[in-house]
Amino acid sequence: MKRIALAGALAMTVGVHAEAPPTMVKDALQDEHLGLFPAQDFLIANGNCTDCASLKQGLWYFRDDLVALPKPGMPMAGYSTTQNRHDDIRQWASSDAAKSLSYPPLIWLGAPQVADGVTLGADGKQIQAADGSALAFGLVPKIATNRSYYDASSSAYFAGRPLRVRGTLESQTSGQRFVARSIWPKDFSIDQKKLVLQPPAEADTLKSFVQAEQGGAKSAFATRLLWERSPGEARQWQDKPVIGVMLNGAQGDDDEAYGGHFAIVTGRFGKDGDWSNWMVNNFYNLDSVSEKGIIASMVPMDNYLMDLNSGQQYYRPSYMLVAVLNNPRAANAYQGAVERTYNHFYRHDFVYQHAAANCSGISLDVFKALGWNIPERGPTGWGHAILGYGYLAAKDGSLNSGRKIYDYLTEETTHLLPAVAFDAAGQDLLDLVGSHAWRKLSDYESQLKNDVDALILVRIPQVPSSRAFGSNPVFSFDEYMERAPKDHANWKIVPVDARPFPQQLRDGQALLQESVSPVPLPVAGIATMIVICPIILSRKRKRQRAAKIPER
Repeated sequence: MKRIALAGALAMTVGVHAEAPPTMVKDALQDEHLGLFPAQDFLIANGNCTDCASLKQGLWYFRDDLVALPKPGMPMAGYSTTQNRHDDIRQWASSDAAKSLSYPPLIWLGAPQVADGVTLGADGKQIQAADGSALAFGLVPKIATNRSYYDASSSAYFAGRPLRVRGTLESQTSGQRFVARSIWPKDFSIDQKKLVLQPPAEADTLKSFVQAEQGGAKSAFATRLLWERSPGEARQWQDKPVIGVMLNGAQGDDDEAYGGHFAIVTGRFGKDGDWSNWMVNNFYNLDSVSEKGIIASMVPMDNYLMDLNSGQQYYRPSYMLVAVLNNPRAANAYQGAVERTYNHFYRHDFVYQHAAANCSGISLDVFKALGWNIPERGPTGWGHAILGYGYLAAKDGSLNSGRKIYDYLTEETTHLLPAVAFDAAGQDLLDLVGSHAWRKLSDYESQLKNDVDALILVRIPQVPSSRAFGSNPVFSFDEYMERAPKDHANWKIVPVDARPFPQQLRDGQALLQESVSPVPLPVAGIATMIVICPIILSRKRKRQRAAKIPER
């Protein structure tokens, strides 16, 4: 049997010493939550599991890693084999099945154990518990393609702080050692007792927050309470459900990454403002191998932000708008709907596209299918797109190159740019709770309006390492081009390898994928007119000249 159900079995699988673990170390599923779910409802398994009741296409991506799978008998998210993701979610949302929270196909866990409430010694070689006991400390190896990593500045940053560490307890000849995969600073808490209400002063408050202090990569962790349903009343947020809108900033050493990244978060407000176990629904391109080891998945927040290789905070600052809810229905609905989306995504019913179906577009499409109609901001411009198509197609000698810039410039900017998606969703949420929304509200929008108790802005600084510091993401395509070197040959770009998806795993909608024409219809129409119009005019002139010739 390939499933790993018990800590002892897991220990043998990953090479952990059989002696009893120190009291500071526990199983990763013990007394924990995974977003909205009690972790006790899951099992830890390796992606190579052959008899697990999970989506085989999803497991394929984690063949050499650890995932959490729902225990047998738990209601799991389904999917349609005939409908696209949008229609599937709409139909599901109107059914009785949507009234209860289903379980995801898998959650990327990465490590089997957690050491919570520990501190890192000044030498960075051991962790200490509150009772004074110590344990040797190490780090998972740097992925070969990762261009930077944890260094002395990282160790100094974490030293002396209360930490939560995900990792693996290993045996050595000299004793046991805890090898960290992610390191979470517990003082990054959202302390409800310290929050002071600071309503938005202007329409671009969210944008200003993101852009402050050059994006805040070197700033302190910061929180701001934007709105509260009952100001002055005692806050009782612990265990309340949340929806978070996550925006990650621009990288400082990758000219293709000024746009940042985007994800939607669900979970429950933790004790003392802890949010390390909230669930991030993270979409990345499945068909390429990330140089940092990132794989599109549902993943705990401490892994998403602080994994030593794939953690967002090791290469840019991040920002989050948190909606604290008095009812779990809106969070449950999103999580259930996005689980269905992952089932379509892992099966390749649709593929990641950097313009139309990127991290922002996929995430907001789930809300749209549920009924949250976040106001659109419009594309960058059709005129720019047509001119850009002609220029790049000629310059690069490639119609596909022209098509790429055309798609960027004609795509709705809330789908294209993570920062615009963050601002649009945040502004609309403020309008909904403040009764300023001008439209007739859908059922889901009414739920948000009635269920949100507070809105909180969070800024998370970058962890110092050997990587260059990042900054805030761009809010327009023009801003993107202003930051990037004028000569594309001077761009710093990280090449990645392709990850072909096995043909034998394709089924349903995945067999119906259509290729995109390298020549967009409007461009083809204009090109046709450019060719045909002179011919028509020439023939017209010939007829006019012929009409003027007198008969003999």
